Amino acid sequence: MLLPEFTSMPVQGRAGVLHTRRAGQGPALLLLHGHPQSHVMWHLVAPALAQHFTVVLMDLRGYGDSARPQDDGSHAVYSKRAMAQDALDVMQHHGFTRFGVLAHDRGARVAHRLALDHLDAVQRMLLLDIAPTLAMYENTSEAFARAYWHWFFLIQPSPLPEALIESDPVRYVRSVMGSRHAGLQVFAAEALAEYGRCAAIAGTAAGICGDYRASASIDLEHDRADRAAGRQVGAPLRVLWAEHGAVGRCFDVLSLWRACAPNVSGQSLPCGHYLAEEQPDLVLREALDFF
Repeated sequence: MLLPEFTSMPVQGRAGVLHTRRAGQGPALLLLHGHPQSHVMWHLVAPALAQHFTVVLMDLRGYGDSARPQDDGSHAVYSKRAMAQDALDVMQHHGFTRFGVLAHDRGARVAHRLALDHLDAVQRMLLLDIAPTLAMYENTSEAFARAYWHWFFLIQPSPLPEALIESDPVRYVRSVMGSRHAGLQVFAAEALAEYGRCAAIAGTAAGICGDYRASASIDLEHDRADRAAGRQVGAPLRVLWAEHGAVGRCFDVLSLWRACAPNVSGQSLPCGHYLAEEQPDLVLREALDFF
């Protein structure tokens, strides 16, 4: 079992039960995972962080062992606003009103919305391998579309993407993750098995598609409203991106984040998209220095 020192603590969320795990003592630190993974992606980083912080891991709605609410035409149920509210509810359930956030990929998009909607909750935020969602869509190139093909596949109308994923969910996970810079060899066998197990849970494909459909619709509406109103991330923000990843190749990551937050720093790490599993020691060092 990965992360044996972390205690499972289910939390009743607004759209169902959210799977969370907790360990450590000290200042609160929330860790949010990406697609197509679960909280297990932190297994090489979280135990060391728990020596310094109270670390809370959670599975986003639609992923891992958390609830998979049914999507609707507005995709509000999978909006980053709704998922950010989940994260806030989880931390309040664990007794924290202010906390740091370390997040990767989809979880980093949730964290971005959390920092915008709940300014007093997020003390500091470290995001891994994303640029702001609105900026990425507005600056999409052929190179990005080829590398992030799943962004455009998953937003297609139901039920085609869901049916294709459900036909072999383990193959979907391994294909998405294995097509990146480092292939599958960087992932622990137990972690890969866990990602596959969760992908095969009924409703996962619909949850994943709901997440991405929201990012291409209602989330952009929320982002545009923030930009028009001049709302920015107030918390100190550090961003790390993959030297061998599409985000760093296709976008000026620091410049795009500096348009969204006044206090931004960051750099690339020598790895591909899955920073916490490819370069856990570097991610841990960055997290300890920043938080």
